[in-house]
Amino acid sequence: MENQTFQNDRSQLLIFIWKKRKFIILVTLLVAIITTVITFFMTPLFLSSAIVFPTATSTVSFSEQRNAKASSMDFGEEEQAEQLVQILSSSRIRDILVQRYDLMKHYDIDSKDANKYYKLGLAYASHIQFTRTKYGSIQIDVLDRDNELAAEIANKIVDLIDTVKNEMVKERTIPAFEINKRKKEIIQTSLKEVTNKLDTLSELGVVTSEARANLFQAYNDSKNATDKAFFKNQLDVNIKHGAEFDGLVMLRDEKTVKLAEFEDSYEQAESDAYTNFNHKFIVERAVVADKKEKPKKAIIIIVTSFMTFILLIFGLLIQDKIIELRKQA
Repeated sequence: MENQTFQNDRSQLLIFIWKKRKFIILVTLLVAIITTVITFFMTPLFLSSAIVFPTATSTVSFSEQRNAKASSMDFGEEEQAEQLVQILSSSRIRDILVQRYDLMKHYDIDSKDANKYYKLGLAYASHIQFTRTKYGSIQIDVLDRDNELAAEIANKIVDLIDTVKNEMVKERTIPAFEINKRKKEIIQTSLKEVTNKLDTLSELGVVTSEARANLFQAYNDSKNATDKAFFKNQLDVNIKHGAEFDGLVMLRDEKTVKLAEFEDSYEQAESDAYTNFNHKFIVERAVVADKKEKPKKAIIIIVTSFMTFILLIFGLLIQDKIIELRKQA
């Protein structure tokens, strides 16, 4: 029974379409012609793409305990790729491109428009996109009516990766290096003060604890009063300042070791702060496109015509139903 009802409804629909065929075909053809004319006036957009891989690390390690995954030869993984996409999508890169290529004017946005930045953001997002591929790389796509400019912008973005990320890193590493530098200067100053005190005591005749034992032997072995007086004076000076001298020697040795151990940390901080690192592997640079990417005229015409055909049928069915209901009223 239900199948019979379905067959009847379908037959009625086909009969209805057949009756209205001339109108449906006429309107659909008219829309197709109008759409075709409109597509000829649409600005063609050219696509240029660049592909990069993030690096696993962007620093030089001064530690002997170096992690194998921290090699500068390693490609980055999902985490590094997501971080790179965030940097590419940031206002840091967008502002540089907007200023360098005067994108406000290029996208035909009135500089006096109250919503100019909103419109600029929409235009930028529709022309420049960043996508993480299934292989872990980042694809940079630039659409523009100027095919040479599209390639230039895409390659400029590739170059800006290092510039912008290095700036971001330096915002943290330079203050960290300055702290390390001050710590090193404090240790060096303290070591110099200890060394100066040791030099002063040495000028007075104070010697190391090993040499001090020899003074007693030399005093006992003295043959005349002059020698005894000399060694007696040396012994008195060492008895008075010997403990201080020994303490300063221990302190000097401790500070020397501490300064030597601190060198790795200092060199690491200096390298991170003032070295410009490469943060990506360039798989493919953008080239000038010789064929437009958008608009796809054939697809636009087909889709528009098909949607017009469907909407016409629904519209005519609704209109026919309304007329029928009015007659029954």
